Amino acid sequence: MTTALPPRAGRRCHNALNPLHSTLYFSPDLDREFAAIGFEDPSAMRLAARSAALGAVGAGTVAATFYNYNVDFLARHLPSVWKTAAPAAVLDARLRAADTTLRRLLGEETIASPEMAEAAELALRATEACTRHARPLYSANADLPVPREPHLTYWHAATLLREHRGDGHLAALLTAGLDPLEALVSHTATGKGMSPRWVLGSRGWRRADWDAARERLRERGLIDAEGELTEAGTGLRDSVEAETDRLDAAPYEHLGAAGVERLTELGRGFLITAAGAGAFPADLTGKD
Repeated sequence: MTTALPPRAGRRCHNALNPLHSTLYFSPDLDREFAAIGFEDPSAMRLAARSAALGAVGAGTVAATFYNYNVDFLARHLPSVWKTAAPAAVLDARLRAADTTLRRLLGEETIASPEMAEAAELALRATEACTRHARPLYSANADLPVPREPHLTYWHAATLLREHRGDGHLAALLTAGLDPLEALVSHTATGKGMSPRWVLGSRGWRRADWDAARERLRERGLIDAEGELTEAGTGLRDSVEAETDRLDAAPYEHLGAAGVERLTELGRGFLITAAGAGAFPADLTGKD
C-alpha cells in the first residue's frame, strides 16, 4: 500500500539519513578497523568499504557504480585491495567500524533508546519497497544480512536507502548529459556539494580536470565565468533532483506520510548529535 507524500518529503528524509551513514567514511574508527586487517592507504580503505558488497570487483565495475571517480585512480587500488583482505573480511570490519562510530558520536544512551529502535524499524520498513533492477549498489547491499542491534539495523537500512537513491541518481545524471566531473562541479556550484579540495583528494581528479569540466559547463551555458550556476544550470540541477525523487519515491510512499515525517524527525535528531560530536570535517562542503 502506498500513500501520496508532500513534495520532496522523500528527499528530506534521505537528507536526514544519508549523512549518518556517511560519517563512517570520515571516521578514525574505520581507519583502525581496516588497519587491523592490513590496510594502510586511506583511499584504498574507503574504496574497499563501499564496494565490498559487490565482491572482489575491479576498477571498471566501481567506475560504473560510483560514477564520479577517475578510473585511473580506481585502477591504482582495484582489484589489488582484495589481496589485502577479502570482501567478507572488509564487510565485517565495516560493520565493526560503524558500531564504534555510532556509539562514539551518539552516545550509549541514544544507542539504547526507544527512539533508535523506532527509527530502525521505520527505515527498514521503507526498504521493503526498494527495487533491485538497474540498481547494482543497492542490490549488492540488500544481499547482506540485517544486523540485530537497532543502531546497526538503522545504519544498514540507511545504507540501503542511500544506495537505492544513488543508483537512480546516476540515471538522472546520464539523462541530463552530465559526465562524472561535470556532475561534481555543478553540484559543488549549488553550494551543497563537496568542496573542490575534497573532490580532488577523494575522487582522483586533478585541478586541470576540474577546470576543464567547468569550461565545458560554461560553454553549455550552465555556469558563468565565476563558476556560479546560471538560470539554465540551476534548472538542470533542479531537474536532476526531481527525477531522482521520482525514481526513489517507492520506499517513502510505502512508509507513508506519517512514517516518513517521523523517520525524518528522528534522523535529523541523530544527525544533529553526530555533527555536534565532530562527525564531519569543517571544510567538507563549499565552493572554494
